[in-house]
Amino acid sequence: MGRRRRRTGDDWKVLAQACATLLERVPELVDEHLRELHAYEPAYGRILPYDQHWQEAQEAMRIGIEMISAPRNSPRRDLEHADEMGRRRAAQGMPLELVVHAYRHAGHLVWDALIESAGTDTGQLAALMQSATTVWSAVDAQADTVSEAYRAAELELRRRTDEQLQALLDALLQGQRSPELVSRAAAGLDLPEQGRYAVVVLRYDRREEREPFHRQVQGEGVRFLWRMGADCELGVVALAGDTGLDALSELLDGRCPGPGGISPVVVGLTELGRARRLAELALRTCPPGSREIVRLDRRMAGALVVSQPEMAGLLVSDVLGGLLELDPADRAVLLETLDAWLDCEGSAGRAAGRLYCHRNTVFNRLRRLEQLTSRSLSRPRDLTEMTLALDAFRLTPPPDPRTV
Repeated sequence: MGRRRRRTGDDWKVLAQACATLLERVPELVDEHLRELHAYEPAYGRILPYDQHWQEAQEAMRIGIEMISAPRNSPRRDLEHADEMGRRRAAQGMPLELVVHAYRHAGHLVWDALIESAGTDTGQLAALMQSATTVWSAVDAQADTVSEAYRAAELELRRRTDEQLQALLDALLQGQRSPELVSRAAAGLDLPEQGRYAVVVLRYDRREEREPFHRQVQGEGVRFLWRMGADCELGVVALAGDTGLDALSELLDGRCPGPGGISPVVVGLTELGRARRLAELALRTCPPGSREIVRLDRRMAGALVVSQPEMAGLLVSDVLGGLLELDPADRAVLLETLDAWLDCEGSAGRAAGRLYCHRNTVFNRLRRLEQLTSRSLSRPRDLTEMTLALDAFRLTPPPDPRTV
């Protein structure tokens, strides 16, 4: 093969003259460009009004032709325009594949028109062929620029959309209930307005290295939407079919570090604010150091206690006043025995097995509790007070004995 001829100043002059002539044909080329684009994919016409598309294509083609013959150190107006167009097309919702196809198709039209302008002049044709690299490098650079700008804009749009959806979910969790808000949230989050929901509140320790909850918890019949709070993680749970709290509790147990609270089932997005408050109340029934994830419907007594701290303090001082004067270790043993006896449904034998002591020891401790509290565990009202007082003692700061 012969040695390839290097591009000369005369070649550049031929290219510049051909581009100047081609600028006069831009309207004709744009008509052909749009006609072929619409034949290739009708979505172009559905996404953009024809007049708008024509004007934008005309500007892009004109700038591109001018830049082909511009001096090498000229500002890349074509790339600036491609960057702007990439962002605009992302906002308009045109698929990136169609955006890039349009740029490359325009490049083919321009190149074919340049070659056509040489006619039968072999010298001019040879000069233009020496510019092929310049032309296609410009087209490639424009396609790369429009792609990068499109992806950057798409990420930004997705981030803004996610933030808007999160704001809608936050508003629902805060108790806002306007019909417009609920409608927008239902559409954006793909949730039924009158579906069955529960809210989960999980307290976490920032010192723990762990995978986010939403990557760990998945199951049939439930869909989670998680929100990160200052010291907790909130989960809105959409319950499908007859899925209930039993299935939800089983799903969370062992997969999420506690403590945590689960609200009762509520109906409708308008009830998420109430569900969040109830889930937080359930969480407050977890004593210090607990790792349980508890349901409010199984912690009603404790929830009553923590929701009324002043009354809880009075309950402790009135019912457990005598215990507060004991040595802390002695008091802990008696309360632990009462707790075990209650958990074992009043069975001294089972409580003894749990506490690793003789059943008579359990009886002796319970009698001592009755003496110190002036209450009888065999009387239902006294037993209720003792149970509530035990919850209050563990879930609220104990009163100072000096003030009792």
